[in-house]
Amino acid sequence: MTEPLYTREILRLAASIPYLEPFEELEGAIELRSPTCGSRMRMAVELDWADRIVRLRQAVEACAFGQATAALMGGHAMGRSSEEAATALKELEAWLAGGDAPTSWPGLEALAPARSKKGRHGAILLPFRTLVAAIEAAR
Repeated sequence: MTEPLYTREILRLAASIPYLEPFEELEGAIELRSPTCGSRMRMAVELDWADRIVRLRQAVEACAFGQATAALMGGHAMGRSSEEAATALKELEAWLAGGDAPTSWPGLEALAPARSKKGRHGAILLPFRTLVAAIEAAR
């Protein structure tokens, strides 16, 4: 028997997104949409003098995988740099395409049930794509 797509860990993560705010309360934030699934995310970050994240606010409209990824991204974003976020995005893209597991951001292995489901990849990548864009906008 195969493992279910929505594991308990995915559902637990989806219900625990940190720094969550309603879409209408995130004025001036970066908003991205996944063209493959329609998921959307809005995010704002504040950076310190070394361009490291000191504050993050996010709004998420996505499937459980997009929500779980937003929880993993948000749970480990504080103190991260633009380079670290970009590296995590590249590793995640490569992993979803069949490469090695990402090592630069904790917990992403929980998303393994969706690796073979290409229709879910857009939602999974969206939080990191939005984080990279939000950091760039905050600079």
